[in-house]
Amino acid sequence: MERIYLDYAATTPCDPEVVKAMEPYFFTKFGNASSIHSFGQEAKKAIEDSRETLALFLGAKPEEIVFTSGGTESDNFALKGVASALEKKGNHIITSVIEHHAVSEPCKFLEKKGFSVTYVPVDKFGLISPDDVKAAINNKTILISIMHANNEIGTIQPIAEIGKIAKEKGVYFHTDAVQTVGHIPVNVNELNVDLLSLSAHKFYGPKGAGALYIRKGTRIDRFMHGGDQEKGRRASTHNLTGIVGLGKAVNLSREKMDKEAKFQAALRDNLIKEIPEKIKEVYLNGHPTKRLPNNVNFSIKYIEGESILLSLDMLGLAASTGSACTSSSLEPSHVLLAIGLSHEIAHGSLRITMGRWTKEGDVNYLLECLPRIVDKLRAMSPLYENK
Repeated sequence: MERIYLDYAATTPCDPEVVKAMEPYFFTKFGNASSIHSFGQEAKKAIEDSRETLALFLGAKPEEIVFTSGGTESDNFALKGVASALEKKGNHIITSVIEHHAVSEPCKFLEKKGFSVTYVPVDKFGLISPDDVKAAINNKTILISIMHANNEIGTIQPIAEIGKIAKEKGVYFHTDAVQTVGHIPVNVNELNVDLLSLSAHKFYGPKGAGALYIRKGTRIDRFMHGGDQEKGRRASTHNLTGIVGLGKAVNLSREKMDKEAKFQAALRDNLIKEIPEKIKEVYLNGHPTKRLPNNVNFSIKYIEGESILLSLDMLGLAASTGSACTSSSLEPSHVLLAIGLSHEIAHGSLRITMGRWTKEGDVNYLLECLPRIVDKLRAMSPLYENK
């Protein structure tokens, strides 16, 4: 049985060209970039080449890029680092109710340390109002953190408008761009951000490699203590192979992104059109147009999302009910609850995300299988019988 992967928002496979670029740095170019001998200097050059590649891709300066282990570390670094550096100036942080746990959990941690956090609401499409962010700013606000696009429902936020407000108010602005870098254009100057998080495994690079963009002049305390790597901003021996892979993945994204986004958006729009026609009482979650090109999220009434996933998996189809980081939780998605869904409907969510190797035939196979699965599960559902 052919296995079809439709969970690219959770993680992506490494592109073979990325693996090929990384391979020498496991065996023959394996030096520690902190060493002064030729092996170390060879490694250092590879790291700086990747730094320049990423900086160019983001519209940043190379010295504004700090390599990390991924999105979660980058988010923690941004929030805790700014909070520590500016705690004498203020103790108020603004974020949204639909952030990834990599942002919401550090916010909860900071609340325990005496910081105040305002959680801005979203509308039924998962959109944040810049006016709500502006209204939440006070004279103690030191940081705003709003994700670029939501990992579950795909809604793209008005980051540039929020960034403009933050700049006018003199407040640092961070965005979690883990779902957008490599998939849609991301330019730190056009977005008006001071800090930006990204992770290589979301755009066909290796797991365990990421970066935090820190605009020059931003006050931020180091998050990792130890050696003086990354100009004293992030201790730990560099993940040489991961950083090389990240740089190669960025280069491939530059070449392929526009074409891929156009193709995936066509598949997305076909699913948005076809699924409600084939299945009754199905509802699209997220904004109908302001959404990631590869993301579709539906709520299907009267059945559990986990049951749908297991049935799809038996037919060789891999999808998800939401964020991979919370897939083991029995609680409904906080994102779906935030956009106004009931617990019952939120439990019936299905997220389909496409990627570099998704074919039209894969989507057609999903459209063939999903209605049959829903009919079978609804026939066994007491909720459906008693509607």
